[in-house]
Amino acid sequence: MLQRLFYDKLLAWKQRRSRKAMLVAGARQTGKTSLIRKFGMEQYACLAEINFIETPRAADIFRGDLDANSITAGITALLGRPLEPGNTLVFLDEIQECPEARTAIKFLVEDGRFDYIESGSLLGVNSREARSYPVGFEEMERMYPMNLEEFALANGVQPEIFALLRQSFAEGTPVAPAVHEAMLRLFRLYMIVGGMPAVVQEFVNSHDLGSVARLQREILSAYRLDIAKYSERSKDKIRDIFDRIPSQLDDKNRRFMLSAIKSTARLQRHEESFVWLRDAGVALPCYNVSSPTLPLRLNEQRTLFKLFLSDTGLLCAAGMDNVQPAILNGDLSVNEGSILENSFAQSFAEKGFPLHYFTKQRYGEVDFILSFQNRCLPVEIKSGRSYKSHAALDNILQVSEWDIREAWVFCMGNVERVGKVLYLPWYMAMFMEHAPAAAPGFSVDLSVLTQPGKSGSMG
Repeated sequence: MLQRLFYDKLLAWKQRRSRKAMLVAGARQTGKTSLIRKFGMEQYACLAEINFIETPRAADIFRGDLDANSITAGITALLGRPLEPGNTLVFLDEIQECPEARTAIKFLVEDGRFDYIESGSLLGVNSREARSYPVGFEEMERMYPMNLEEFALANGVQPEIFALLRQSFAEGTPVAPAVHEAMLRLFRLYMIVGGMPAVVQEFVNSHDLGSVARLQREILSAYRLDIAKYSERSKDKIRDIFDRIPSQLDDKNRRFMLSAIKSTARLQRHEESFVWLRDAGVALPCYNVSSPTLPLRLNEQRTLFKLFLSDTGLLCAAGMDNVQPAILNGDLSVNEGSILENSFAQSFAEKGFPLHYFTKQRYGEVDFILSFQNRCLPVEIKSGRSYKSHAALDNILQVSEWDIREAWVFCMGNVERVGKVLYLPWYMAMFMEHAPAAAPGFSVDLSVLTQPGKSGSMG
């Protein structure tokens, strides 16, 4: 089975003493079900799995009284076997089909006999159906397609190589030339294959890019069927936006232009459609910021955005015909480098970075603006050999009021620092980690209130 790093998050969740239910969200076909099933079989004596699509009658368990005893009795009757308290994982898959099950999680977690993992692919688009949410009893993690590290592991790259690369990233030192060139080749393959587990497995088994493309087109067709099935309103608008993502990214400025759909189209009328695609995990919006300063969310200009696909391999298969040979031969500038930029949007999102970019006529456009280690980090993605030419980066580095101390350029070159600019190979984006800003330490002197005889006099 393909190795998924998300398994470590499940292990960390299990090791916490006071466990909530774990809700694993994400787009279809990203491998949620198979990974959670593997985790349950390896880490528990008993796995009780209910899939609300495969077994629709299971929803009846949650339509009566939502007390733990009644639900447990219903689950054991459905499965035909008892559950072992303290060593059972109850896995509620495709939970968007049974909103009442999410409502019941509060009572099940309070009961404490079993551990619970929920999984769903269209939770955001169906959430309005739930009577209430188990606030305080559920923690959510989003699962994405396989990242470059997982893809490399699937293709036999040894862990020792990752240790060397991670050290080079941390210390800012060049990678050995032979390793560097091999990783560039692997990165180009990843752009074509992407991270959908079934697609990756097919590539590992056959190395047949024709079979890979067929599987990718099947997944895209399944996404279109989901739009038709689950979007209560505006399904035509949602499908139109989804189908236009490749051509919009192919445009030089990448910005999603509603006028491409209809000359009179307005964001207010289409916003629900964009939100549907985002919540379904299919698309990744990247918003413009008015200035490259923290906090970025306060500077968002939400009417100006790019829309990326959640998987770079699907983008290659979604209308960007015959780009695979060019990419394999080292030309990542095809389609104006849009596939390359999409792969970084996918990588940054998977690492937890909110996606932003910056563009102003006076300065030019910077591909990504990230909040990294409590600072604002401009990032450029370069597809060609002239990667040291970056006028927009140079312009914003000179604005003293923004106090930008460093910028990164991901490129085909090796690790190198020139002034404020750090050049990194494309593949090193996998080592970036997003961490929320730590709250500063704060203390208050309350001794006058807590020690007898020290209270101030009144009067």
